[in-house]
Amino acid sequence: MIVSENAKPEITEFQKLMQKTDTFLNNEAKGREKYFQKRTAQLLEEDVCNALKDCSKGTKFENTIQLVSGAQFPDIIAANYYGVEVKSTIKNHWTSTGSSILESTRIPSVERIFMTFGKLGSPVEFRSRPYEECLSEIAVTHYPRYKIDMNLKKGETIFDKMGVSYDELRKMDNPSAPVAKYYKSKLKPGESLWWSPDVENIQEETVPMTVKLFSALDKEEKDIYRVQMVSLFPTLLGSGQSKYDSPSLWLLTQKGIISTHIRDEFSAGGQVEMKTQAGIIVKMPAIFGRIEKHKGEIIETLKFSSVQTLSENWKVKVRNDRLEQWCELCSENYAQGDKVKYDTAMSVLRKVFNFYEINDIFAYVAEGDSANI
Repeated sequence: MIVSENAKPEITEFQKLMQKTDTFLNNEAKGREKYFQKRTAQLLEEDVCNALKDCSKGTKFENTIQLVSGAQFPDIIAANYYGVEVKSTIKNHWTSTGSSILESTRIPSVERIFMTFGKLGSPVEFRSRPYEECLSEIAVTHYPRYKIDMNLKKGETIFDKMGVSYDELRKMDNPSAPVAKYYKSKLKPGESLWWSPDVENIQEETVPMTVKLFSALDKEEKDIYRVQMVSLFPTLLGSGQSKYDSPSLWLLTQKGIISTHIRDEFSAGGQVEMKTQAGIIVKMPAIFGRIEKHKGEIIETLKFSSVQTLSENWKVKVRNDRLEQWCELCSENYAQGDKVKYDTAMSVLRKVFNFYEINDIFAYVAEGDSANI
């Protein structure tokens, strides 16, 4: 993992900017509650960014605020050194699921990150805190992610519990190993971890006793399962109704979730404009646009999936360069033997994942080291 060693500018100035931005947003929320309650996660990032720009006027941060959003971590950067990650909930509490512990999409120059949290349940309110001060636990979906608690007391972060600082953990080549070690130490008799990156015999995730409809999941949960399915089943980029059979069975048998309209989860949206490696704009199915939006999650899903899981679902022997192999499988299914379409798809996907050093990302993932999802 790349870690910046830049000299830190005065953090007190950035703290003042965050306090001023909180005041600005909370004053806005008093008169525009319905407006904020209708904002999507992406639109709220724009609101926070605009507020930061307004509040930075006359400070050293003026004209340095940038919204990067989605493709990289954190969502907003200031003067290249500081960052703001924006999270929200539509409910009336201060907790949520956060970002991956791997931070594989982290902007290398950013050293200090603040969390700006929008509580969009009435009354709408905003709070900002240093990122590491509001991370209470680690939850596992298809990769380890932080749990956010904006009311967390000093000394109660996950880093306090583990006895390792946030910076120490994020700089590790494999931060998931100490996480697994910590949670194993907390197991009670009869309990085990279904996810663990450093054990020889991976524990299978148990299937839920109850089932639920995909349509009943919240947006974040839906995104998680869409990422898992497209990662495990590159055939989704192919043609024919049968391409949805295996993902549907996996969703039901492994996750206890029924989707009555799984086709719409991947085929809706028509076509999107994408760039090839040469910078040529081409029109591709909307699923390519979703791959670009969730490229970080896809990389981490592939990274934490066991060789056995991938080989069973891909129907091929898994190579060390599994991201490159996944791109090839996606392109093959999309092209259906058409060389021009295959070359176009590969060029688009290579452009999408150009941010990453593909071989380096998977260098430490050996057979049996990663977890089934």
